Amino acid sequence: MSAPPVPDAPSPFDASWRQEVGAGLDADGLALIDQAVAWSVPRFEGQHALTGEPLAGHGAGVVRILAALHTDAATRAAALLAALPTDLMAPAPSLRNDPVATAFGAEIARLVQGTRALLRLGVVARQASDAEAESGSQKEMQRKMLLAMAADLRIVLMRLASRLRTLRWHAESKAPCSPAFARETLDLYAPLANRLGIWQIKWEMEDLSFRFLEPEKYKQIARLLEEKRVEREAFIAGAIERLQAALAKTGVEAEVSGRPKHIYSIWNKMRVKRLDFAQMYDLRALRIIVDDVRACYTALGLVHEMWTPLSDEFDDYISRPKPNGYRSLHTVVTDDDGRPFEVQIRTREMHQFAEYGMAAHWRYKEAGAKGGQVAASSEYDRQLAWMRQLLAWNTDVEGGAESAPEPAKAASGKPASGKSRNVAAAPAHTDDRIYVLTPQARVIELPAGATPVDFAYHLHTDLGHRCRGARVDGQMVPLQTRLSTGQTVEIISAKSGGPSRDWLNPQLGFLASPRARAKVRMWFNAIELQQRITQGQALVEKELQRLGKTAVNLEQLAQNLGFARADDLYVAVAKEEFSLRQIDALFQQPAPAAEPQPAALRHASAGSAEKSGKSGVLVVGVGSLLTQLARCCRPAPPDPIAGFVTRGRGVSIHRSDCHSYLALAAREPERIIEVAWGETADTFYPVDVSVRAHDRSGLLRDLSEVFARLRLNVVGVNTQSKQSLAHMVFTVEVRGGESLSRALVALAEVQGVSSATRR
Repeated sequence: MSAPPVPDAPSPFDASWRQEVGAGLDADGLALIDQAVAWSVPRFEGQHALTGEPLAGHGAGVVRILAALHTDAATRAAALLAALPTDLMAPAPSLRNDPVATAFGAEIARLVQGTRALLRLGVVARQASDAEAESGSQKEMQRKMLLAMAADLRIVLMRLASRLRTLRWHAESKAPCSPAFARETLDLYAPLANRLGIWQIKWEMEDLSFRFLEPEKYKQIARLLEEKRVEREAFIAGAIERLQAALAKTGVEAEVSGRPKHIYSIWNKMRVKRLDFAQMYDLRALRIIVDDVRACYTALGLVHEMWTPLSDEFDDYISRPKPNGYRSLHTVVTDDDGRPFEVQIRTREMHQFAEYGMAAHWRYKEAGAKGGQVAASSEYDRQLAWMRQLLAWNTDVEGGAESAPEPAKAASGKPASGKSRNVAAAPAHTDDRIYVLTPQARVIELPAGATPVDFAYHLHTDLGHRCRGARVDGQMVPLQTRLSTGQTVEIISAKSGGPSRDWLNPQLGFLASPRARAKVRMWFNAIELQQRITQGQALVEKELQRLGKTAVNLEQLAQNLGFARADDLYVAVAKEEFSLRQIDALFQQPAPAAEPQPAALRHASAGSAEKSGKSGVLVVGVGSLLTQLARCCRPAPPDPIAGFVTRGRGVSIHRSDCHSYLALAAREPERIIEVAWGETADTFYPVDVSVRAHDRSGLLRDLSEVFARLRLNVVGVNTQSKQSLAHMVFTVEVRGGESLSRALVALAEVQGVSSATRR
């Protein structure tokens, strides 16, 4: 429910107002202001904001603040028009249908629409029900979004001036100010003004917000300040005059400036640093800017000669810069009456770095008392530095400087024109990020070109999978719609389901975020894995039926075959990386001696570790425990090995880098046991040798001859042939690594073989 309207005061658009807001404008600019007043006054009649503030007075006050910032005529006129009543939640009209564009042109209409978009952001944020929207990171995201929504810097200035005007009205009229409104100013608008370097708006916003939020503490600080602000400013003015005269007499060229601390800053410093009011030495501060480092120390000596220094309050950040690169001399001195004040001394180069570089004032102020390490500037921070340079340059031009200072350069790197007298339109955001809102006013940062699908995956992976539609600012849109900064996005999802493969097609434009694209790929990889598990399970169960072993525990079977889980066995079978014959071998009973076979294909000898059960492995130094060599990796000396205690089959011996062993160890680390090779000289160990070759007649015979020549037992063969390419896996018994290496070299020399490796 809105506050009762305050009785209208006399028209704020009087002659003195016109003279004040027309300062620095030419005849055309004054005519534009007059036109805006004539156009808006009838529309202001009887209109009040929800707080009760007359909209006419609000618009007039905003223009007065912007005039003090030396903005151009278009900005001042647009600020007046933006104060007119409107439905903020309605979509902005096209420039063709916008009455402001018809009357004043496209430039002013865009400024008005941009300002109203920021007002809408504020309304949505204040209606937020999401607790996360109140967090510090969300406040920072809102600041970024506020900048990103402003097509040029003037829109941000208009928004800041409007907020300050509202605070002033509450103070002047003594109308109650909402704590949420004051808190939002401290969290969002004052830091933004600080980062832009608009100090006069920043400190007044902070003081007024603090006054409404903590009236007792505000009055307490005010009482502690024995002098009035005017008297303190007079003290500083006198100190500046005295110091300038002394510096000139010494021959040091310097710029001396000063400003007393404002009440919120005093309270904040006392709170953060846990200081008493008596310990606040920088309630009054001077800054001296000179040409070189030598002049810095000359000025320091002069200051200490004129006033009494406090030895414990001297910091030389020139010889010992702060971690973030900040350089300056800081000293605290007292005058003849014992009143302390701070003096900062730096070169112009140091000042430019402190104002616009990595050690900009807002960085170490907001980081905390110690300054702290500061990461490399982001594009967002560099854009803020550029805006601050524009503002500083504009002040110099308005003050009569002949040319822009060196740091104020155009984006191209060339010096900005000295003829311009107005704040130039500057892009207030980079082109690679956008900021959109959830229905609960939580700000989400996305890459430029992001779609509702990207937005859904950013919120939650499952929501992205189930995304089926979206509303943007209340309107249904296609899922390929590119989002823009400031829009509110609502996802329409199914109760279950998954993504479409079309989302991975870059030509269709469903996804712009690599993160979202990876999540879609993971979904389909999981589906493919499940299909392989189902396929492999069917093959294993079919083989067990053939063997008449249908009552077997499949998990136990997988572990006996060296796999961590049954699913791993199924996947290996489905991918043809594991032969079903090994299941047959596991259940095979000892058979009577067979007829002699060719040397290359004869069965394991008595020295076979697999047949004899003697693996030659010592378990914690003991060789008599039951051990078995895992079939998943088939270890053989001198492989590094590890042991895993199975259920009912003793200790399973794996290679240390075996994937199945690593999975088992992660799942049940208490069953890991230390093992080592013992006496292995008379034992043969089965290993799998993978051979890939171009298929031809006689290939298997030639490979068998290699094994026969090297006197190696082949106890298993699995062959596949696809499109003239052959893949063969030989299970060969070897004594150790040396004989295996000889075999691999010899196999690679066979005609048509492209690779021979151990699996």
